Amino acid sequence: MFVMGIDPGLSRCGYGVVRRGSFAEMVALAAGVIETPPSASLPERLLTLLEELTSLMREFRPEAVVVERIFFQHNVRTAMSVGQASGVVMAAAQRCGAAVIQYSPNEVKQSVVGYGSATKIQVQTMVAQILSLREIPQPPDAADALALALCHLSGSGLRGAISAAGAS
Repeated sequence: MFVMGIDPGLSRCGYGVVRRGSFAEMVALAAGVIETPPSASLPERLLTLLEELTSLMREFRPEAVVVERIFFQHNVRTAMSVGQASGVVMAAAQRCGAAVIQYSPNEVKQSVVGYGSATKIQVQTMVAQILSLREIPQPPDAADALALALCHLSGSGLRGAISAAGAS
């Protein structure tokens, strides 16, 4: 199963592609950020995100795209831009036929670290350990995106079993 995690942002949108290997091993296939110039207009920046994300999704063909669920932030401007970027991510995923799943930051931390109030460095360190990476993925937006993908993959077996049991 290929899963693409997306840490939405207008200036920096992190992405990470992870697949489940043999014996529940997790393998990172790609990670990085899409950056848009602050000097560009909002519609231009959103279009850049849409085009770059669509290109990545067509290249990797994820079965699911996992997006961080937006929660209240103190800075309304930041919340608005993250919301707009998140909408572009979900539209790109739908265009490419991938399922869209959302998790809160606490759900991701709980899944990856085992503690819902884990620090960013704790999450990044566990992402590197789970994926057998030599270094913590950089920039942090890419590590966050990989954590989102890992969160979904870690629970996908249980969700499938529950779904199958309900269908019986």
